[in-house]
Amino acid sequence: MFKPDYTITPKLLANIKRIATLAVELNHRPLPRPVVMELEKRAVTLSAHTSTRIEGNPLPLTEVKRLLKSHAGNLRESEREVVNYNEALRTLNRLVSEGSRELTLRWILDIHETLMKGLLDSYHCGRLRAEPVIVNDPRTGETVYLPPDHDDVGPLLEELTSFIARNQDVMDPLILAGLLHKQFVIIHPFTDGNGRTARLATKVLMAAMGIDTFPLFSFENYYNKNVSRYFAEVGVSGNYYEVRDGIDFTGWLEYFTDGIIDELLRVTGELETISASPETTPQPHHNLILKHIRQHGFITDREYARQTDRAKATRALDFRKLMEWGMLERHGKGRNTHYKLKC
Repeated sequence: MFKPDYTITPKLLANIKRIATLAVELNHRPLPRPVVMELEKRAVTLSAHTSTRIEGNPLPLTEVKRLLKSHAGNLRESEREVVNYNEALRTLNRLVSEGSRELTLRWILDIHETLMKGLLDSYHCGRLRAEPVIVNDPRTGETVYLPPDHDDVGPLLEELTSFIARNQDVMDPLILAGLLHKQFVIIHPFTDGNGRTARLATKVLMAAMGIDTFPLFSFENYYNKNVSRYFAEVGVSGNYYEVRDGIDFTGWLEYFTDGIIDELLRVTGELETISASPETTPQPHHNLILKHIRQHGFITDREYARQTDRAKATRALDFRKLMEWGMLERHGKGRNTHYKLKC
């Protein structure tokens, strides 16, 4: 049975209290829908970039932004990693928002399958490993960790998910999420993609317990700032069977909560710049559209043209921007096209 060893140190307790304070402050800030959508877009892109970069993906953030915007067809391996992570992140975000929040072994396998399609043989995608693996130091190539035998992977994961289920209403959610993250990496249940799966599974668990990091946050960003330290904190060295009884999760939990504080502070700082940006602030011409709809129930491009001197292509961009912000819905086709407020 999984019985993690850790201590609630003064630092860990202070971190948990600070996260609660920062989260309350952020949740009570009135955020216009355009600002929230811009933060969500940035967070998803940053997560896809940093979580794959931690594992050695060479693509810079600018290239990741272009890739996710272009929906390219023929992808190199580095591009496939980013696209897959983005797909998994968006799928989980949707499922969580719909209320599907229980973290099960089936969820974990589905996450891995999405992450690794086109990168591993189909036999290995979404399946627990059936062979031994070793973990090497990426800098030296030397073996640093021998994970559990493949025959023990299934039972160990079952123990972990059972521990999570039993303690969701008992333990602090931040501690429980941190324990999941590290123990998952220690078990190393797949031939590849363990780190990415662990980080997404942690997001799901945090959302299930009321700490929804999907829309605005990218806690992977903190790990990417010092990848060597992340690997040192989240992993262990030696043979699993020789070190398992001496694993102390305390240092990792302190580091894990440090990362959430760092991300909360980053997002709070970004709010100041995003809120003042024309990209997230409705302009007079947008307000003209919204006012007309509130008065008449809908607006057409012809009606909008009577009230403004903006060119047809520019008017189309105005409508598109309001739809991107989640404020308008398009109805009809051709000459019957009209726009209404989104409910």
